[in-house]
Amino acid sequence: MTYMHDNFLLHNKTAEYLYHEHAVKMPIYDYHCHLPAAQIAEDKQFENLTAIWLAGDHYKWRAMRTNGIDEKYITGGATDFEKFQKWAETVPYCLRNPLYHWTHLELKKPFGITDKVLNSDTAKVIYDTCGEKLQTTAFSARNIMRSWNVKLVCTTEDPTDSLDYHLAIRKSGFEIAVHTAWRPDKAMAVDNPALFNTWTDKLAALTNTTIRDFDSFLSAIRKRQDYFHANGCRVSDHGLDKMYAYDYTEADIKAIFNTVRCGKPITAQQVELFKSAMLYELCMMNAEKSWVQQFHLGVLRNNNSRMFAKLGPDTGFDSIGDFNLAVPMVKLFDRLDNRNSLCRTILYNINPKDNEVMATMLGNFQDGSCPGKMQFGSGWWFLDQMDGMIKQMNALSNLGLLSRFVGMLTDSRSFLSYSRHEYFRRILCNLLGEEVEKGFWPNDKKWLGQMVEDICYNNARRYFDMTLPGA
Repeated sequence: MTYMHDNFLLHNKTAEYLYHEHAVKMPIYDYHCHLPAAQIAEDKQFENLTAIWLAGDHYKWRAMRTNGIDEKYITGGATDFEKFQKWAETVPYCLRNPLYHWTHLELKKPFGITDKVLNSDTAKVIYDTCGEKLQTTAFSARNIMRSWNVKLVCTTEDPTDSLDYHLAIRKSGFEIAVHTAWRPDKAMAVDNPALFNTWTDKLAALTNTTIRDFDSFLSAIRKRQDYFHANGCRVSDHGLDKMYAYDYTEADIKAIFNTVRCGKPITAQQVELFKSAMLYELCMMNAEKSWVQQFHLGVLRNNNSRMFAKLGPDTGFDSIGDFNLAVPMVKLFDRLDNRNSLCRTILYNINPKDNEVMATMLGNFQDGSCPGKMQFGSGWWFLDQMDGMIKQMNALSNLGLLSRFVGMLTDSRSFLSYSRHEYFRRILCNLLGEEVEKGFWPNDKKWLGQMVEDICYNNARRYFDMTLPGA
């Protein structure tokens, strides 16, 4: 039997039935990712396996560093094949790391490699085989998406993005919907005054606004949100270390804004106050537009200052943070709820200690307006693996309704990451199948099959107000 066989991770007959008869047939609704819209617009073809697979993949980079690989072969000047060879040498040492599973799932589809595992001996033949396929039109960015039966992707853009590539995609008639998500993190970044002021100047120029005070700043942000909404955006995404919900006055925030714009330093307390005010204002804007808002919480970013200075962000030097999330979260949500301005919300945590916190927090603010209005997002980043997914689904099952879960997303910059949906679906089906065969739940194949189909696709399709071509 090949390693990546048809029943990989399916350890019982019920799991096999649920996966092969239900899960595998469902399209992919990838409602959060970081795919470059330019590469979709241009229908990019990648030169080789390193270009499509290793470039920008900080998961793999972390593993290679841990395996003693010199930075030359990771982000440095080595050739593409030399970098791939070093990754291949690392893969056998990844046993029990999810990278081992992800690697071979991605080789299986779309490349069809199931008879080999990647190691130093097989590196050349796999590199050449995949490289030849990548030179054919069947392996362009759009055709890889088609091969996975993708119906929608939602990329992530800053409010100052022109969305020109999204407009070009739509104009091209591409049958897969490509939407954007609004990521306004820089509007809160007063802890980095230089970045904040540069961004605010760009915002002013784009909106033809003279930003002289906090009110005109908010007005300019609203103009950009109107532009995003007019171009199909229905989702916001907020990457935060923690929730911010300190008490503040309008005068406080106006004074802090003016101080930052003058290039003067502010205190740590003032940073907290400003972020609290901006987060509330952004949530109010989301509610006014009836968007879905997503919160990715708890990361400690750019921890290695030496490597950050050398390589910049998103290069593999982030980790799980240990923040207290519950009190500020309930304070923010309660304030919004009291103003009838808490829109559909998805929470993602990166620290597993917060699973039950998240799952119970959601129940406080479900209001019957739609099934699963408040969602506990799938295992994210360091929890985007078998153990993390199972723990997230167990917490959601015990404290909420797994059947209303909007399911998996790639959260990736790679066109090969759709295998994460397959990985999730196999884990979901095996989890349900094991418990059914133990007698925990009725063996109602019709209902179980419907539940699997809903979690894999239907729930997300209903939850998000994002149109599909032809709909």
